[in-house]
Amino acid sequence: MSEKSGGALQREIGQTKPFRSAAQEATISILRTADVVRRRLIEVVEPYGITLQQYNVLRILRGAHPDPLPTLEIGERLIERMPGITRLLDRLEEKSLVRRERCTDDRRLVHCWITAAGLDLLGTMDDAVDRADDAGVGELAGDEIEALAALLERVRRGSRS
Repeated sequence: MSEKSGGALQREIGQTKPFRSAAQEATISILRTADVVRRRLIEVVEPYGITLQQYNVLRILRGAHPDPLPTLEIGERLIERMPGITRLLDRLEEKSLVRRERCTDDRRLVHCWITAAGLDLLGTMDDAVDRADDAGVGELAGDEIEALAALLERVRRGSRS
């Protein structure tokens, strides 16, 4: 990392000592950036009465629509893995945004669908979410966005090993 970028991150987080390594600086930069992007998206979804995690579940179910997804598969597809997918689905079902049904062949399996109300809510939110996505990478050109996505994929792939 360059002295200039490291200095900016250090100032941003109020760190007075240099990073131990370029890897540490990059890791902290990724975490800080994820937090900034997450907070921006929270500001977008909360006025619609849902959390960012609930939005993510609805987004996943819309992608599978009209087919259902098993609860465990939804949990695996979440952007941020978290325990308590059942409680998350409980809250969405209370709001009539999802529907669940226990499988008759395997009682352990619960299928989930997005409802018409869930689809309508996401449709209402789409423009605001798209604007937040664009603003999140607004400083980058199209080819830089593609390069960033490719680099982040490599980081994730390396973190899995």
